[in-house]
Amino acid sequence: MVLNLKAVAGTLGVLVFFLGISLVIPMGVAIAYGESAWLAFAVSSAGSLVVGGAVWRLWGGELEKLRVREGFAIVAFAWLVISLVGALPFTLSGALSSYTDAFFETMSGFTTTGATILGGATTPAIEELPYSLLFWRSLAHWLGGMGIIVLTLAILPILGVGGMQLFKAEVPGPSADKLTPRVRETAKRLWMIYVGFTVLEVILLLPAMNFFDAVNHAFATMATGGFSTKNGSVGQYESAYVEWVITAFMFLAGVSFVLHYRLLRREGLHVLRNAELKTYTGIIVLASLIVALATWTPVAQSMNTVTDSFAGYDSLGEALRLSVFQVTAIVTTTGFGTADYEVWPPLAVGIIFALFFVGGMAGSTGGGVKVVRQVHLLKNSLRELQRLLHPNAVLPLRLDDKIVPNDVMRNVLSFIFLYLCLNIFGMLVLAWLGLDLETALGAALSSVGNVGPAFGSLGPTDTYAPLPATAKWFLSILMMAGRLEVFTVLILFVPSFWQR
Repeated sequence: MVLNLKAVAGTLGVLVFFLGISLVIPMGVAIAYGESAWLAFAVSSAGSLVVGGAVWRLWGGELEKLRVREGFAIVAFAWLVISLVGALPFTLSGALSSYTDAFFETMSGFTTTGATILGGATTPAIEELPYSLLFWRSLAHWLGGMGIIVLTLAILPILGVGGMQLFKAEVPGPSADKLTPRVRETAKRLWMIYVGFTVLEVILLLPAMNFFDAVNHAFATMATGGFSTKNGSVGQYESAYVEWVITAFMFLAGVSFVLHYRLLRREGLHVLRNAELKTYTGIIVLASLIVALATWTPVAQSMNTVTDSFAGYDSLGEALRLSVFQVTAIVTTTGFGTADYEVWPPLAVGIIFALFFVGGMAGSTGGGVKVVRQVHLLKNSLRELQRLLHPNAVLPLRLDDKIVPNDVMRNVLSFIFLYLCLNIFGMLVLAWLGLDLETALGAALSSVGNVGPAFGSLGPTDTYAPLPATAKWFLSILMMAGRLEVFTVLILFVPSFWQR
């Protein structure tokens, strides 16, 4: 069975064509604000429509022949192609002189990582960018959050039965949970929930933000991306109301959209019994409490963790608000910032570092390892301890009163192993490129986990602009691998994938 390159190219043509349609939206924003960047979007859109349409027309007839192998190839190459094309408005408009920077920013957008090169010595500050380009960054988040492949399934019936292969390769988590027997109907319902939450957040943010900022932050929140329209991120608004609203929607975005759907169908009891949801909520609550106490002045003073750079928060309410926000931002991999966690006491920093390995729930827009895999790993480890005491006992692994198949557990163990290996490999490559060890490790963890801010010289108040071009391209690939859950990208490097 050899890879059907025509089917892959045909589907990529469809995606590029619809990317061209998406580029019309920020072009309209540029025209509305009287910005010259409209021409850059017009050229990029026209090129995408012509090239994508031509490829679609040439090999569109091959779309019915999609199999699992083509599904993996399409999803992996789709993120690369749309980022290469999506970077054009940044350079054509003259906002960014380096195509490497433009590609990094775009890949960071579509993969919902939120790492930015803006605000560096050679790059403009975020607020210096035209409104249309700010909107394009956020729109890239929003489209990448639920997944362009899922969007295509929602509006294109032409993929037919082959669409399930794309759905399996794109939807995050150990397995793709369909809401309905038809993939296209599943994608539609996922997008209806996604749009509904986005609109609701915009409405709730309007009392404290203008309409443009509210839309952009809602896009970034629901996609768990983290691009803000302000240099100081969400913290620049200095509004407790804004922080709590965004915290609530970051939490919701990190919850499986399958559970959102079931909650709308009044299956609340089923949702509340979900083990992954309980664990996800418990991690956020427990981590927030520990960080809040560690950063509260009376406790910080008693632990001798008050330093010249961090004096602690005098109010427990302020410590709790900032802690809940940052913990939720890291767990859900949104990456918004209201405080510089690098100057917090060591215990608080250690908690934040540990949360880089958590991630949102499977079936959410969050990145990272995913909570369900953590639950599987814990249950499997406890089962192995029981086997030491009862070697002959039959101990099936259960989750939500269902037996977990062995192949799912193998997938979980393999994923976590490859995830850790990819992070170590990323750290070593970045160290080889000249980054100090703390920065290299933080950048690798942040990119593979799609978090955004990192540690060292890439903390929440820093930018990725000073990195060498090679590091930016490498981190872009790590972002893509993390967004597509490692397997989808690594499988392309297996020789047998390209052979019969």
